[in-house]
Amino acid sequence: MEQTKALNALEPFLALTKSATSPRAASDLVVQATSAPNTYVFAELLQTTNIQNLRSSEEYAPYLTLLEIFAWGSWEDYKAQANLPKLSAQQHQKLLLLSLLPLSHSHSTLTYKHLMTALELPTTRALEELITTAIYSGLITATLDPAHSLVSVTSISPLRDLAPGSLPALQTTLQAWSLRCDSALADLEVQAEKVKKDALDKEKVRRKKDRAFEVVMQASDEKSGKRGLMGMGGGDDAMEIDDDGGHSRVTRGSKRGHGGFGLSNMGKRLG
Repeated sequence: MEQTKALNALEPFLALTKSATSPRAASDLVVQATSAPNTYVFAELLQTTNIQNLRSSEEYAPYLTLLEIFAWGSWEDYKAQANLPKLSAQQHQKLLLLSLLPLSHSHSTLTYKHLMTALELPTTRALEELITTAIYSGLITATLDPAHSLVSVTSISPLRDLAPGSLPALQTTLQAWSLRCDSALADLEVQAEKVKKDALDKEKVRRKKDRAFEVVMQASDEKSGKRGLMGMGGGDDAMEIDDDGGHSRVTRGSKRGHGGFGLSNMGKRLG
């Protein structure tokens, strides 16, 4: 989104390059483009013929160098170059904002001291205002920590042009990143296989335990059934014995009872 916005902001200046046939007109266009709000990419402007013609002008060639610094350089690069055009207030702030991006790339957490030294800012207030402007402009996502004099950057907008010769270095970086990704994926696959194996092993152990439990329960049920049958058979025998013994007792008792009961009745009748 930020790139689209920056490209749209550059469109009017690209259209004006067709009429900027003189070195003076082309240099004025460079000043306008680098001063305008929301213009943060300049590669297309640099590639136009009339802007490239500044290289052959001894008087206005520094404007081409200035545009290159805005495209892929920094405040430090500007200070290192001699005989460059003096920056306006708008150009100065924009170059400082653009210089924040490579600084944020190299450090996810930046100290106030480091930033103030790199950007030559006089006070912490000036630094905090610059960081706040960069955040609201969509250049970076960051939080300020005034208590500890730190700036924590969480994301950076891809709004810098690539310098000449940077593609091979970028390709090397991407290849190294690709190798790290391949290695990480290989490690993840190994870990995934290990997790699967552990899960299968746990499932096998669980099934063995379930089968063992079922065998134990089945054996317990069978033993309980046998005991029940044995108990029922023993009860019959006991009943038979009790019945026999009881019958003899009852028989004896009955004899005694009948005899005694009969004598009593006879006594009552006689009386």
